[in-house]
Amino acid sequence: MLEVIFLSVLAGVWIAFATFQDLKNREIANWINFSLLIFALGFRFFYGLFFDSFGFFYQGVIGLAIFFIVANLLYYSRFFGGGDFKLLISLGAVLPFSESFLVNIKIFAIFFLFFFFIGAFYTILSSIYLSTSNFKKFKKEFSHQLGLVKKKKFLYFVLFSGLVIMFLGFSEPVFFALGILIFILPYLFVYTKAVDESCLIKMVDAKNLTVGDLLYKDVKVGKRVIKAGWDGLKERDIKQLRQKNKKVLVRYGIPFTPVFLISFLTLVYLWQAGLFEVLFGFLWNSSW
Repeated sequence: MLEVIFLSVLAGVWIAFATFQDLKNREIANWINFSLLIFALGFRFFYGLFFDSFGFFYQGVIGLAIFFIVANLLYYSRFFGGGDFKLLISLGAVLPFSESFLVNIKIFAIFFLFFFFIGAFYTILSSIYLSTSNFKKFKKEFSHQLGLVKKKKFLYFVLFSGLVIMFLGFSEPVFFALGILIFILPYLFVYTKAVDESCLIKMVDAKNLTVGDLLYKDVKVGKRVIKAGWDGLKERDIKQLRQKNKKVLVRYGIPFTPVFLISFLTLVYLWQAGLFEVLFGFLWNSSW
């Protein structure tokens, strides 16, 4: 149990530091993610060596491989950026608390359950804060985006489908809830698009750019065009922009590291308190 406590404290401190850096500078230094990964695997290796428990080390390697796959899926689905991608991979070396592969898989499942639920709640609260603190810009952009959506015939098909399904709710209540969800989906899309365009796009001086920043649109520097790709700006791009003393539009995302911290601390607390079976008995006591 002491080995799990050590890994939990190690990861908790590292994620807290990453959260502070992300909120302050909107980036997570590579050394934070990579050092967490190296320390976690190094501790597992030496623990296995001295206590003849190499299963503990192997489970860390397996967790790393699983989280590497999941992190790539989320990254290329544009769920989050490069810093979060690396932090999630590093957590894969921390979260296998058991020497049982099946137990660790259940821990991973519960962690991602927390991660996505807390992430959704956090994103909603963040978007509400952004839209209210930039209300004039948001209101103008919302009207603009709503006007664009209204020009598309598909909108009326979605709204009509939502009303039809709500009507079916008179016979089956679940259809009423589904119909409401479908009916409001276009407005949710307009809302998120308006928040993005009005609150998360900033004009930035080239000297303040950092590696990984996302350009809002392509920028021409001399004969070269720097593409507004999902991978973000590279060192070479920033040097060229600084040489020309350019100001560029940058798309910022909502800092997501607080979700990592809250999800991880919640998981560790429930594990140490022995509450997994109480809260997740349907999963914890299953045969798989």
